[in-house]
Amino acid sequence: MDLKLVRRHEADHVRAVMAGLGRSAREAALRLALAAADTRNNALLAAAKEIREHAPEILAANAKDMAEARGNGMTAASLDRLELDTRQIKGMAKSLEEIAALPDPIGRILARFSRPNGLVIDRVATPLGVIGVIFESRPSVAADAGGLCLKSGNAAILRGGSESFNSVKAIHHCLVAGLKSAGLPEAAITLVPMKDRAAVGEMLAGLSGNLDVIVPRGGKSLVARVEAEARVPVFAHLEGIVHVYVDRDADLAKAQTILRNSKLRRTSVCGAAETLLVDRACAATHLAPLVEMLLDAGCVVRGDESTQAVDPRVTPATEEDWRREYLDAIISVRVVEGLDAAIAHIETYGSHHTDCIITESSEAAERFLREVDSAIVLHNASTQFADGGEFGFGGEIGIATGRMHARGPVGVDQLTTFKYRVRGNGQIRP
Repeated sequence: MDLKLVRRHEADHVRAVMAGLGRSAREAALRLALAAADTRNNALLAAAKEIREHAPEILAANAKDMAEARGNGMTAASLDRLELDTRQIKGMAKSLEEIAALPDPIGRILARFSRPNGLVIDRVATPLGVIGVIFESRPSVAADAGGLCLKSGNAAILRGGSESFNSVKAIHHCLVAGLKSAGLPEAAITLVPMKDRAAVGEMLAGLSGNLDVIVPRGGKSLVARVEAEARVPVFAHLEGIVHVYVDRDADLAKAQTILRNSKLRRTSVCGAAETLLVDRACAATHLAPLVEMLLDAGCVVRGDESTQAVDPRVTPATEEDWRREYLDAIISVRVVEGLDAAIAHIETYGSHHTDCIITESSEAAERFLREVDSAIVLHNASTQFADGGEFGFGGEIGIATGRMHARGPVGVDQLTTFKYRVRGNGQIRP
């Protein structure tokens, strides 16, 4: 058979499958928007139970993905994001239960006001509709995204990476079982059933108007493609070039504890610190202990000249290092001339994701929190708190780094829009 004909047939097949998913998801979204909060919550609780009961199957599916990933030469950081264990599976189930326990975001009256002519106007929270989530590696995103969309009355179309295909399929099976037990349509949480990259293209095109928002979760190349090609709004999740700034008034012991956790608790998460900035005013007392602590813990340190001078194990940092999301046990270190220089460095090289100041000066802290334009800014706390679960959201679809209404951890409240309900008593406009 002619190769071009085969490819055309395959493209037509993908287009037809994705179009059908879009139509089914739209129908499911209309039902979800009207479903009672208890019904949606019961589906979440049932899904959590399914995940716990089917943990062995999920682990077996993940083991298959891990074996294929190792055979394909996947990096250690990517393998860390892909791998599941019993604790993480329990965490997925717990997250769904926490989402179920949150207040219902739909129907909230966001504002109410009256006009001189007697009209009463309410601004009321409503679902966004159908949300497409395109993600790589981390299979737990399927549970978080599906659960958050369900809670907020949105239908979800999930497209996981080919490397996590089996894991995500096993998790999705549990989510669907939860929907069925509550009498909700299975298409409320749809999984793209193919690895073909053309399916992503169909989602970016909007599925004939049936997709309302796209959320990308993955590497720089994925996010860049989504932002360049999407014909629907995007909640951008850019790379986490995360900074920790140690101010002249920082407590050294506190700085060491926070920095170690920020960098090394899990190096593969987007909230992991990638750059350490140290105020020159405290470099004589703070720089060497901080750098040695990282090196002794097995972290590679790439530094400027001042940093290289404190330990021979430090390698030179290049201009590219200041812009790099390592997602590994590597950190870049620079000595800066105070708070102004630290803020300027973050603005120049950062990704507006998460940044932290360590200081005992309330004045410096308030300036940092006010002037650093990132989705999450912290004072004297680990950057690894950049997580929807830690914010009390039950989970997150991602960390949005744009400036739309959804910024920072995207939870149930950020997955809503609003409409105006206007009540009158015969008023007409003159």
